[in-house]
Amino acid sequence: MALVIGLTGGIASGKSTIAGFLAEWNIPIIDADIISRQVVEKGETAYERIVDVFGEEVLLSDGNLDRGKLGKLIFRDKEKREQLNDIVHPAVREKMLEQRDAFAAKGEEAVVLDIPLLYESSLTHFVDKVLVVYVDEETQRRRLMNRNGFSEEEATERMTAQMPLDKKAKMADEIIDNNGTIESSRQQLLNILKKWAIQV
Repeated sequence: MALVIGLTGGIASGKSTIAGFLAEWNIPIIDADIISRQVVEKGETAYERIVDVFGEEVLLSDGNLDRGKLGKLIFRDKEKREQLNDIVHPAVREKMLEQRDAFAAKGEEAVVLDIPLLYESSLTHFVDKVLVVYVDEETQRRRLMNRNGFSEEEATERMTAQMPLDKKAKMADEIIDNNGTIESSRQQLLNILKKWAIQV
């Protein structure tokens, strides 16, 4: 049986760095963000449903989704946002579980589900263990400002749109404290995998 690990964190907490280590060690990673882009590609069921619900004005001239337009449309309208989520989320979940089960069937020792909103979307029942990549609020704000060129206010706004990392950390099976060096985070990850009896 493959150990299914839910990898999560917060915006600018360094989750991609940790995912990078796991990939380097050939542990399969299923990325929710990548899948959420795949399920709305032309010809997919979710794509057809989005066009049915939102009309052809959310398409580019080549028939692909105009993400910018769709984003603006749902950003201000809670009802439309919920309609979109009701189409996309089940499709993402279905594809993630298909991939998870395929890796398990191949005899993989561990499979990682990289889900930014694991707790917010109540998806912890899909995984055996949750690993949270943690940084303190100040570090998170500073990294976000540096990375995205946000003002302090914009960075804070993005952070408050998610569950606080402190809260996620309290619910996790294991935490990687990513306030320090990359090497320190790498070592913490190795220790956790060893504890979970996963060879790297």
